[in-house]
Amino acid sequence: MAKLLAAMNPLALHKKGTRAKALFALAAVSFLWGTTWVGSKAGVQYMPALQLASIRQLLGGAFYIIFFLFKGRAFPRGKEWWPILILSFLNFFLSNSLSTWGVKYISSGLGAIIGAVFPLWLVIIALIAGNSQLTAKSIIGFVLGFLGICIIFYDHLHDFLNPGFRLGIFLSVLGTLCWAFATLYTKKQVLAFNPYFSIGLQMMISGIALFGVTQITGEHIPITEIPLPSWIAILYLAIAGSVLAFIAYLYALQHLPTEQVSIYAYINPIVALLLGSWLFNEKLNGYILIGGLVALVGVYLVNEAFRKKATNRPDQPVASQ
Repeated sequence: MAKLLAAMNPLALHKKGTRAKALFALAAVSFLWGTTWVGSKAGVQYMPALQLASIRQLLGGAFYIIFFLFKGRAFPRGKEWWPILILSFLNFFLSNSLSTWGVKYISSGLGAIIGAVFPLWLVIIALIAGNSQLTAKSIIGFVLGFLGICIIFYDHLHDFLNPGFRLGIFLSVLGTLCWAFATLYTKKQVLAFNPYFSIGLQMMISGIALFGVTQITGEHIPITEIPLPSWIAILYLAIAGSVLAFIAYLYALQHLPTEQVSIYAYINPIVALLLGSWLFNEKLNGYILIGGLVALVGVYLVNEAFRKKATNRPDQPVASQ
């Protein structure tokens, strides 16, 4: 244990080898993407959720675009724009914004769990499409995931009497469904254009579109009236969640097995649950802990089944915020 802690010491990281740095990057991803759910919860308490998502995406996209333009990269041309536009719509305009909107009405921990179980949608989509390659492991994983969700919501049955809670669940589930379709679409695309530059363009396009939506619907407040806590949340989400964590994710993918990197998807909800309970006094009891554990085991089995059929692409992070 002492050796492991010494290897993960960030103050001595520059002295370590590539593997130690990759492990530290993985630890950073596991923590940072878990905190983004709590960051979103903190920000939307004081401003409209779609406006927060818009500003966050504009800032995050700007960081990526400026970086790649500084590196001399050219913008996509012709048909290269179509996958970028479609993924911008699915990944950010729908998935990210709906998830951000959802945590305005439900706990950050519950939102993180719903986000983490998105692979279950892959099983459902495969069943609807008549995919004959579904394995026993994926079916068992789906059943466990559904069971875990039932355990969690058993303690929230009375909350469904609250229209806001129902709306938050609906938005969060719809967000994960959009992410699942984005994942399936991404795996079918062989993009000649830089996929990492693509992420920045997706954020920027979606941010501009969301800004337009908030102006048309009136779901915004003047920039000068956005309180300091929301600005802190926005900057944290843009810098730590959209830029630093994603860079760490790519570094980890380049130097560690994909199976090992995927562990972050199971740590994110735990981080969100613990921080949400600590910072916002969100409910944390046996039903949520046991149900979350069962659901994540189910997601693990589904991921294992699908991983054998296709290698995860580095431009499509799983269930990140």
